[in-house]
Amino acid sequence: MISQRKIIALPPAAFFIALVALSLLGAPPVRADIYKYVDKNGTIHLTNVPTSPHFNYVLVYREKRVLFNIKAEDASKYDEVITQTAKRHDVDPALIKAVIKAESNFNHRAVSPKGARGLMQLMPSTAHALQVPDSFHPESNVEGGVKYLRYLMELFRNDLSLALAAYNAGENAVIKHRGIPPYRETQNYVQRVLSHYRQYREQ
Repeated sequence: MISQRKIIALPPAAFFIALVALSLLGAPPVRADIYKYVDKNGTIHLTNVPTSPHFNYVLVYREKRVLFNIKAEDASKYDEVITQTAKRHDVDPALIKAVIKAESNFNHRAVSPKGARGLMQLMPSTAHALQVPDSFHPESNVEGGVKYLRYLMELFRNDLSLALAAYNAGENAVIKHRGIPPYRETQNYVQRVLSHYRQYREQ
């Protein structure tokens, strides 16, 4: 088992042995995705906490996930945090809630295959730039995510679709394509968030 705060370094040959062992043994009692990165010396490091913004993590082992339908109280659990953060950054709380719904389905411990974490799915490099010390901490995560969303809205002159596309694919992709990038994931993401946004505004 790889602990949540430990990185295991392996020579290249041993890495493949470890990976095969993981697949044969199945997930450990405390399951998590396993990521690798290769340092300048060619040593392969394995971790289930891809926190450093300085390494290019690659997902090598994905835990089996069971998706559950959220309860009504889960969707309203962070309403106070959302409302307070919305006031500080002048962002519609219904929009923040829509982004959280699309990003993590209100699971503050969510981790994406690419390493994005928490309610608003902040990448480690983004969290570091936004001075978010713990992406799994709901208040810190929402503060960082809303601050970033506010920045994107200003960058794209309050064009919500472009801001959401940039939140998903990165601002450079939107600038490069002069609009929503031609990525199916991003296009679906924008439509999904806008749909949730309309729903939450009507509540």
